Amino acid sequence: MASQLVQNVAALAVNEGLNKTPLPGVCVYKTSATLERAPLCYRQGVIFVVQGRKRIFIDSQGYDYNPDNYLVLTLPMAAECETVVEPGKPMLSLMLDLDLALLGEMVRQIDEFRHEHTVDKLSDAKGLYVSRCTSDLSDAVTRLTRCLNSPLESALLGQGLVREVLYHLLLGPQAKPLFSLVSYNTHLARLEKVLAHLHDHYHQHFEVDQLAEMAKMSASTFHRNFQLVTSSSPKQYIKKLRLNRARELLLDRGLKVNQAASQVGYESPTQFSREFKRYFGESPSQLFG
Repeated sequence: MASQLVQNVAALAVNEGLNKTPLPGVCVYKTSATLERAPLCYRQGVIFVVQGRKRIFIDSQGYDYNPDNYLVLTLPMAAECETVVEPGKPMLSLMLDLDLALLGEMVRQIDEFRHEHTVDKLSDAKGLYVSRCTSDLSDAVTRLTRCLNSPLESALLGQGLVREVLYHLLLGPQAKPLFSLVSYNTHLARLEKVLAHLHDHYHQHFEVDQLAEMAKMSASTFHRNFQLVTSSSPKQYIKKLRLNRARELLLDRGLKVNQAASQVGYESPTQFSREFKRYFGESPSQLFG
């Protein structure tokens, strides 16, 4: 089964980097070289590594994920990542965006059948977690990847298979954050709205009080919960997010330093270059060295 899963994903991973599939919200990723630890912005979703190994860092805490487990990002996260690739075996992964409407519908049905409701606890407010793959989940993922290799099957069966994968995730032993994410008025659900807004509007100026109001929390409660989930203060997180986006603009779009600085919300290119070098260990101009 594992070899079939690798074959299915390899057939979809035509190019290095991100590859779209016929199903919206589902893509595969391929890299043929080991990548050292570097900052990266993660989307909200689930990642299954089917070949190779990866590690994500939130501050000093590292999380390993590989073919034996999977990574769930309940929130979009600015983090750091490293990738380990064996010679001749590129790292291959399947990535599913979280459809919160579908997830919420499934959580409500599970709560009805179990006659219980997720309690909002700080221990449930996790921005990410790693959990072990079960045989049932691996089977569902394998069938999904086989389906993705056929546009017709993707159109007719794809959403049902995504739903089956989510079902097995929700039955996982560490799934409480997924329940908390779509439950009414939980800490995680409130923070999700703020982080989604920040990732879409990182170039704008924000005060902590403004973000706390968006989350419907006091400033002190918001700061404490934000730090708990992201391991950063709101201001530190926004800075990391802006610098990550700026690096993408410099490398992927070939923008000049002052253009990238302006687009991510910096008024001073000098300050931008200084903070960029402190964060990445090299100045923006050295990227093209």
